[in-house]
Parts: sequence; structure tokens; C-alpha cells
Amino acid sequence: ALRLALGVRTVVHARQIHEGAVRFHRETTPGLHLTEACDGHATAAEGVALAVTTADCVPVFLVDPERRAVALLHAGWRGTAAGILERGVEVLRERIGSLPQDVSVHLGPAICGACYEGGPEVLLALGREVATGPQGVDLRGQLAQRAVASEVPSERITVSSHCTRCGGVSLFSHRGGHRQRQAAFLGVHP
Repeated sequence: ALRLALGVRTVVHARQIHEGAVRFHRETTPGLHLTEACDGHATAAEGVALAVTTADCVPVFLVDPERRAVALLHAGWRGTAAGILERGVEVLRERIGSLPQDVSVHLGPAICGACYEGGPEVLLALGREVATGPQGVDLRGQLAQRAVASEVPSERITVSSHCTRCGGVSLFSHRGGHRQRQAAFLGVHP
């Protein structure tokens, strides 16, 4: 039903492991494909929808409209620290020839910096100074900075204003006590 609603032949998903691996997918047989564990997918194949799930982590959408290529990433603090965004941009460059200045980035709904407190391990992993007590962590802000450092123009970066915990919209938040997840999809329409 999802494939029909999206107008695609294939949906690709994986068990997410909070790391930095991004898998590239070519055209494949119709159906749902569960790949090896990873937190990111990329394709230029028409009719292939990429999928990630999130609750407080950031769904990261990368689109190169010139080359009709996309990548979809699941970015929690571990994935952000592991360079998932940078790896997504790199996979599009290596496999498709995408130039960072041609890539648009959207950072979807996620927990905001006011609702997400990180301990010393989170702050150190993200290259921040550790102070006494938990500090707010703005993952979307961190990812936007990393996109700019990867040569994506700031005007090609958009950030959702929705917080999964306090945003006033019906979104699931792990830290808000929900076990459910949002599903994000991205593909190249046939």
C-alpha cells in the first residue's frame, strides 16, 4: 500500500545502529528491501524510496536536483558525531558526481536543544566543552554547521521548527515516553 501511495516500486530500509554508514542503492526488484544495518541510504534510481525512522533523532534529507539523486539519513548524537551527514554528501559525490554546492539539505522534525540535554559523553563526542551538569544539545544546529563545513551553501539548508517533544504537533518522542516512531521517506519519482 505504501509503494502504491508513493508511486514507487521499491522501499529500502535497515535496522538503524546510530553510526555513520550510508549505503548506496541501485534499481532493484520490487518490494520492501531490508538491507544490512546502517543509518543512511542514497540512490539515483527512479522508483526507489529510501526510509528511516526517528523519534527524537533528526531525519536528514539530501537532494541533488541537477543529478536527480537523494540521500536520507538518521542522525542521533552518535551518528552526528560519526559524520553521517558528511558521509551522505560524500556518497552522493562518489557515486553520482554531486557537488556539495548543488545539494539541498533539510533537517526534519527532531527534539530541540531546549528539550534535549546531553551529558559529558555526548558533548565530548560532538566537540563541545563539558561544563558542570547537563547542557542543551541542538542536533539540527550541529548538523547545519556540519553541512556548511562540507561546502553545502547555507541558503540550501532548511531546518524544521517542529520539536518532537514540545512542538505542539503529534510527533513521537522517545524522551517524551513514546515507543512509536515517525517514518521518513525520500526518493526519485519515476
